[in-house]
Amino acid sequence: MKNAKDTLKIVGIVMLCLFVLVVGVPLMLSLVGITLGFITSLAVGLIKLAVFMAIIYLVLVGLRAILR
Repeated sequence: MKNAKDTLKIVGIVMLCLFVLVVGVPLMLSLVGITLGFITSLAVGLIKLAVFMAIIYLVLVGLRAILR
């Protein structure tokens, strides 16, 4: 029975840590003034750039295969 109580205590601590990370960190970042929108827009921009570069690469490889 003591083992079950220890396990529940550990699970409770982990759940509390997850709650603090999910709720507390964005709250603290917004208080500091760092917006997550900028980070998100930067990530979306990098993904768009990567897709564009992949399309250009595929077109070049296709042209090279046709010209051979």
